[in-house]
Amino acid sequence: MWDALVGVMKDAYTAGVGEGTVPRPLIMPLVRGELVGMIWARPTKSGHDALTGIAELANIAAAAGADEVVLAWETHDVATACELPVIGPAPCLNMVLATHDGHVLHRFPYTEQLQARSPEDWASAAPDWGPVPAPQPGGELVPPIRAAVDFSFTPLELDHPSPFGVTVVLMEEDGYRVRLTEAFAF
Repeated sequence: MWDALVGVMKDAYTAGVGEGTVPRPLIMPLVRGELVGMIWARPTKSGHDALTGIAELANIAAAAGADEVVLAWETHDVATACELPVIGPAPCLNMVLATHDGHVLHRFPYTEQLQARSPEDWASAAPDWGPVPAPQPGGELVPPIRAAVDFSFTPLELDHPSPFGVTVVLMEEDGYRVRLTEAFAF
């Protein structure tokens, strides 16, 4: 499963960088090894709103009763949005695999390689994936990612017959992009 998730994220980054952007931070909760879905952070303003918007990704994992989560983000993108110092290589796709017992940080550094120019003088780029450093058990996480990891395993106390369903609806209303797998769609 891990290799498939890494492949999906690298493909998403390749497509995004080609369009001049990177995907927003996202969470992929798992329940007993089964992927719940992919949830991308809502559009945010710089600073506190970005910190909150990323940390709130945990709500869907907590509502699903996830026993594992994978979060993915780009080093410079999150540092800029959250007005934090850059920690680690940049540009870099970061992925953390977390459980109740801890986490392992994986980094996938890349450089942007110019691919072509269009007749309108638009440049397209693609990531040139560099050497992958060893996974870092307990590796340092930026504050909003750390909060998302921590809160992913804190049960939500919602007085509702379908805590997961209402969480999905509320997150979508707030601007999060939620794509559930068939097993968790309602």
